[in-house]
Amino acid sequence: MRVTFDPVKNARNIAERDLPFEKVADLAWETAILQEDRRKDYGETRVRVLARLGRRLHVAVITMRGEAMHVISFRKANRKEVEWYEQEKG
Repeated sequence: MRVTFDPVKNARNIAERDLPFEKVADLAWETAILQEDRRKDYGETRVRVLARLGRRLHVAVITMRGEAMHVISFRKANRKEVEWYEQEKG
């Protein structure tokens, strides 16, 4: 699947977190938990993805734009997210 993103946000994410948005394509999608982000009306459906990249759990927020997966944010999961994920996965 084609991955798109805002290049300015991607550059900032690389500088701040050393995580390029392109890496979202490399997530182990078979490990993923997806949740629709309904905190507010974004004008599009946004999905929060918790999935492994290597040995570490990561969190991405994505939306579909046509046939492309558009990355809005991407970071390492925090401790609470890891605990929640492990509880959900059993």
